[in-house]
Amino acid sequence: MSQLERLILMAEDELTQYSTDARKIERLRRKIGISVTPTEQKEVKEALIAEMPTGFLGKLIEEQRQTVALPFWGIAGLGLLFGISLRQPVDFLAPAIGIPIAFNIQKWGWQLQAKRILLKTLEEIEERSKNPITDQ
Repeated sequence: MSQLERLILMAEDELTQYSTDARKIERLRRKIGISVTPTEQKEVKEALIAEMPTGFLGKLIEEQRQTVALPFWGIAGLGLLFGISLRQPVDFLAPAIGIPIAFNIQKWGWQLQAKRILLKTLEEIEERSKNPITDQ
């Protein structure tokens, strides 16, 4: 497992915690500061910037993954409902198509959100290394 993959998993783990982005970034900053050298941080940051989508669809799914996946969950649910109630086997195609699409949209959005918070954390670490905070 590469350093980037490991850090993305750490960021995904932080996303499961119910807290603000600032707290998530602070916890990630501590973990990254201990386990990753500054040169590796720069390499990971460059790789993340290259991986992040710049198009409309990628940004939409990153910010609104649940909203984008909702119609597919609805199609799957209606197909299941009609397939059972009307006893139409053809209606079971809707869940077979809708569920994987909705699940993959949710998964992609989750990964994009983890990458974004990791990128923000790396940028904050870089900023703090350039301008250290001094206690008075």
